Parts: sequence; C-alpha cells; structure tokens
Amino acid sequence: MRAQFVLSEIGVGLRRNLTMTFAVIVSVALSLALFGGSLLMRDQVSTMKGFWYDKVNVSIFLCNKADAEQDPKCAKGAVTNEQKEQVKTDLQKMPVVDKVEYESADEAYKHYKEQFGDSPLSSSLTPDQMQESYRIKLKDPEKYQVVATAFSGRDGVQSVQDQKGILENLFGLLNGMNWAALAVMALMLVVALMLIVNTVRVSAFSRRRETGIMRLVGASSFYIQAPFIMEAAVAGLIGGAFACGMLLVGRYFIIDHGLALSEKLNLINFIGWDAVLAKLPLVLAISLLMPALAAFFALRKYLKV
Repeated sequence: MRAQFVLSEIGVGLRRNLTMTFAVIVSVALSLALFGGSLLMRDQVSTMKGFWYDKVNVSIFLCNKADAEQDPKCAKGAVTNEQKEQVKTDLQKMPVVDKVEYESADEAYKHYKEQFGDSPLSSSLTPDQMQESYRIKLKDPEKYQVVATAFSGRDGVQSVQDQKGILENLFGLLNGMNWAALAVMALMLVVALMLIVNTVRVSAFSRRRETGIMRLVGASSFYIQAPFIMEAAVAGLIGGAFACGMLLVGRYFIIDHGLALSEKLNLINFIGWDAVLAKLPLVLAISLLMPALAAFFALRKYLKV
C-alpha cells in the first residue's frame, strides 16, 4: 500500500508541472541519446581502425628508367637486381615485418588496367613506365616509421608509402564528428540540469505548505526531500528509456534497414547489436542518477529543512 501511495504521489507531482516535466524528459532523452551515440561512434571508429589497419600495407616503390631521368631520388639510375635482392633480404630480417610480396612492373600494369582501364591515361601507359614494388605486411601497422627510416633514400628506392596515411583523414573526420556530438551532448546536459533544478524549485515552492506541515510534525530532512528527488529521478529515467529507444531505432534503420549502410558499404565493418546493448545500462544509470543528484543539491538551497 505504501509503495502504491508513493508512486501515486510521484505521478501527482509530475503532473503538477507537466510542461517542465516534459521538457526535462525531452532534454534528458536527447542529451543521453547523443551521449550513447558518441560512445557508439567511438567504438565504430576503433572497429574500423582495427579492421583497416590490419589490411593496409607499406609499399616500397623501386626506381625505373623513367624515374632515373626525372626524379632526383633516382639519379643513380634504375634499380638493379642486386639492389632488389638486398631490399628483400633486409625486409625479411626486420622483426616488425610479417610478410613481403614483390610486384613486378608487368603485374603493376595489369592491376592498373583492371582498376583504371577506362581512364584516358591508361592508353598512353606502357609496362616499362610502371614501378616495381615490395608490398609489406607489418605485424604492427604503427611501426611504419621503422621501415620508412630504413629504406628511404636508399639506392634504387624511389619512395616508401604507408597506406595507413590515406585513412588518417577519414578517421580524423570521424573523430571530429564525435567531438562535435560530445560538445552538443554536454550543452544538452547543462540544459537538462537547469530544467531539473527549475522544476524541483517550482515543485518545492508549490508545496511549501505541505513541507511546512511535515516540518512541524517532526519529519526528517530526507523524508521531506525524497518525493522531489524521486520525481526528478523518474522523469530522468523516462528520458533515459526514450534515449535507449532512439539508439536501438537508430542502429536498426541506419545500419540494418532504411539506409541499410551494412549492405551499401560492404567494406566497412559496422558495430553489432552487442555494442549497442552494452551501452543501454550505462545510459539508464546516468538518466536515473543525474536528475536525482541535481534535485538533491537543488533542494539544499531552495528547500530549507
């Protein structure tokens, strides 16, 4: 009976300030949805980095006759067989190297024709203009600089390129978007906290007669504050539930259906449902504790007990 009475009183308290309660629920829902989305974006970026960094190679391009005439790095002439063998031997001795593959000029020309056969430049290229290269798979993609330092400037080597660098701009953009979402989330949390404090303040003012009577009969400070704290916590929890719903719906329509990015972008390894479900308890816990704490500290100022 007591639990039913407490719940009914919480319902009455929320309805008394229905507009502000609705604003609290919406602001908490939006801010926590952004918070959960930011966490998922961070997981997505980490997943993409692990997926792509594991596939990228370091390429050592060797000098050809055309480079010897045009590129100062190849001023000593095209790469010789001895230089190629020395590069391969040194690569295989390096502990950071996992696998070494050689690509001849003919193979490079064939791959170019397969990928860019429709390009106007393809008809003017010949196999002897293509560069021989070594494609190196590293045990740790972050160790690229070790290979670059060892082979850059060596006779017969035109350049050392890290494919990971191509992805850095993409990941930089994604991280920038994530920070922007966190900034908006922080702003929404501030708005939500201000609304919670104002709601509690108005509720305490409208019930000052009741609280005065409770003080006269000897009610403790916590007993007087508890209904206001519980009202704020319930409103926040409702907002948190909506935030969880938005995360689930967003994952369903953006990745699986609707936009169906998982089908359109097959090269991206998207996060699974387990990552989304793992964030929901955290979102609900914050939605419950944040309004309760905000109400508690607000009552210390506005409710003299």
